[in-house]
Amino acid sequence: MPGNMHKQVMIIDDSLTVRKIVEVSLRRKGIACSCYASGFEALRALSAQKEAVPDLVFLDVGLPKMDGYRVAQHLKAKQEYKETVIVMLSGHAGMLDRLKGRLAGARNYMTKPFKTDDILSVVYEYLNIPLSARICTNDCY
Repeated sequence: MPGNMHKQVMIIDDSLTVRKIVEVSLRRKGIACSCYASGFEALRALSAQKEAVPDLVFLDVGLPKMDGYRVAQHLKAKQEYKETVIVMLSGHAGMLDRLKGRLAGARNYMTKPFKTDDILSVVYEYLNIPLSARICTNDCY
């Protein structure tokens, strides 16, 4: 648990359901996270320094007003977010969509619907959380 406490994940998705599923999955494993319904909300909180610089951002592509690609570009243009891992979430699985995500600065691209195990695997991989630091709940073997 102590290893996870310093890791910060941000979830930006206009779907309350998606935000809650990801948030609950992460919190059960002791990973701190914050949630936002729009890119504007998240960027406003970050620029006002109400949020710590996230280690990883799950970012919905289909956000209103400012899509996920633009949010990713905005983050990656700032020095303080150069090390932040961006994982795009989208209902579109096309090659062009994935390419646009990479060009915007995303390290990974996951399609909806997804499994919570897939979300956790991505978090563990990109945040280098060792097996010994992963908290087991009743669903562990």
